[in-house]
Amino acid sequence: MLKRVKDSGEITLGVRDSSVPFSYLDQNQQPVGYSVDLCLRVVDAVKAELKLPTLKVIYNPVTSANRIPLIANGTVEIECGSTVNNVERQQQVAFSDTTFIVSTKFVAKRANNLKTLAALKGKTVVCTAGTNTLARVNGLNQKNNLGMTILTAKDHAESFLYVETDRAVAFFEDDILLNGLVANARNPADYALSTEGYSIDPYALMLPRGDPAFKRVVDRMLVDVYKSGGIYPIYDKWFAKPIPPRGVTLNFPLSPALKRAFEKPTDSPEPAAYE
Repeated sequence: MLKRVKDSGEITLGVRDSSVPFSYLDQNQQPVGYSVDLCLRVVDAVKAELKLPTLKVIYNPVTSANRIPLIANGTVEIECGSTVNNVERQQQVAFSDTTFIVSTKFVAKRANNLKTLAALKGKTVVCTAGTNTLARVNGLNQKNNLGMTILTAKDHAESFLYVETDRAVAFFEDDILLNGLVANARNPADYALSTEGYSIDPYALMLPRGDPAFKRVVDRMLVDVYKSGGIYPIYDKWFAKPIPPRGVTLNFPLSPALKRAFEKPTDSPEPAAYE
């Protein structure tokens, strides 16, 4: 991959359009976010590694459904999104050291008073196509005999719209992504997240499989930014301060699990490694 980048003089970053605050479009339709900032640090590390100061950055939009194929087939060199590193995905792609840790929850209208999984029995819910959350919710539905109808939407913004317009009573996703969607909703106070969490998962930057040289460059950059403390201003920028396009603040404190992952970087896909 490094040779291909050197020969072409360009690197392609996979970006999302509504994964707030990791990778989304600002008021100028430019990709911004926590993961995008980390990927731009990767670009700097690749420039230094290849002695290529004029490396051109290309942004390639990806979705939950196509992000893995586009990394696997080489269309995109690195995905800067909100992707969980798990054992299944490692059959097709590789991952950097962990960049964030999430818990699966659901969001619903506050007026409906839906706080637990049991409250969703027999109801219609939504998940985003191509996410590991969809498989998890199907499993929870069967295991608990809930009889939920599970709809799929093309991206997180559309999934949230299903709840907003009452086509579904709840949308299951990673807690921070739900938090971001609520914060940017027309009336944030109308929504509430579930009181239960249904998993703990590590996010990482997604990379081509079988390319240890590129992974080494990416992980070395992450370890440098973690160990130097440079990660904390980046975290605060996206999770504790007003963010574009509307200047909303997510107020999402750094979790003890993520602080540990910064202090002792790991690329483990195992949820138990973060408990």
